[in-house]
Amino acid sequence: LKAGTVWINCTNVFDAASGFGGYRESGFGREGGREGLREYVVRTQGRRGAGAQGAKSRAPAKWVDPATKARATAKRGGAPSSPPGIDRTAKLVIGGKQARPDSGYSTPVHAPDGTLVGEVGTGNRKDIRNAVEAAAKAAGWGRATAHLRAQVLYYLGENLSARADEFAARIARLTGATRRAAAAEVEAGIRRLWTYAAWADKWDGAVHHTPFRNVTLAMPEPLGVLGIACPREAPLLGFVSLVAPALALGNTVVVVPSERAPLVATDLYQVLETSDVPPGVVNIVTGPRDELAQVLAAHDGVDGMWYFGSATGSTLVERGSAGNLKRTWVSYGEGRDWMDVRAGEGREFLDEATQVKNIWVPYGE
Repeated sequence: LKAGTVWINCTNVFDAASGFGGYRESGFGREGGREGLREYVVRTQGRRGAGAQGAKSRAPAKWVDPATKARATAKRGGAPSSPPGIDRTAKLVIGGKQARPDSGYSTPVHAPDGTLVGEVGTGNRKDIRNAVEAAAKAAGWGRATAHLRAQVLYYLGENLSARADEFAARIARLTGATRRAAAAEVEAGIRRLWTYAAWADKWDGAVHHTPFRNVTLAMPEPLGVLGIACPREAPLLGFVSLVAPALALGNTVVVVPSERAPLVATDLYQVLETSDVPPGVVNIVTGPRDELAQVLAAHDGVDGMWYFGSATGSTLVERGSAGNLKRTWVSYGEGRDWMDVRAGEGREFLDEATQVKNIWVPYGE
């Protein structure tokens, strides 16, 4: 049963110690119990420059479109180097297969110095629709054992570790980071995969202390199909930090990777294929982040939406989700430090990846 409250051999039993609420039109969020209290908590940790007293976070550095920079370089007489002659346009991943974008268009990806590094497919509304359908068909992932999900995440970490140097070189090339910083990001991504593999079979429910002769169980369950729009910064670590907790708890995902460096996410295709991730569990659609995020937010087949980007994009996502009352988690800014374990991983992510079902079972005197 996909419900927020289930009464067995009883009905309309309520208590402030136990959460109450449903899904979408039958209830938005939870009231009562620990999960209800969590709805009123504002987390401020993990912002760059934020101190213990809640000081204002430092504004992130302004991002300059590499394509604009490349055109400016060309006008000054300097031309960025051309890519290899072979067509290496990265495709989308939908239903476990690489797919050409419906539009037939591609988006150039530039290095910070304006050099053209490659191209990725430009996804659109139809590609999102296909990805959501594929994610819905992979719902068996949520019914798989937690141990199985943990093993798959461990495989992901192991296979990513085997190609750590390759990913570090790619991150350094696309973002301008030093090789040492890029290697640190890859290492943090591997550790984060293993962390959520360990959490997969340990995210337990609870028994509420209600005044009636009931066993009132609070059981965390996956949201279902989860849309994720990744931040521009930390293209690998941001991707892993958002996808791993969702997968660990049984969600299937449609991901829009970093718009700044999407080739890091497309390089993960082979890692996913060789790590026993079932088809449709992870779907990747490259393209304009805010545009695709709005389509995901408005889609009735998406059960939850995570958006880590600008304040404007966050507002548009929340407005788009209002039509079907899906659960959202937005950042209202790109200042999160993904290398910080207090900000980039932990219970906050696991809470947002689950809904709590409260089950009342009377047991008599």
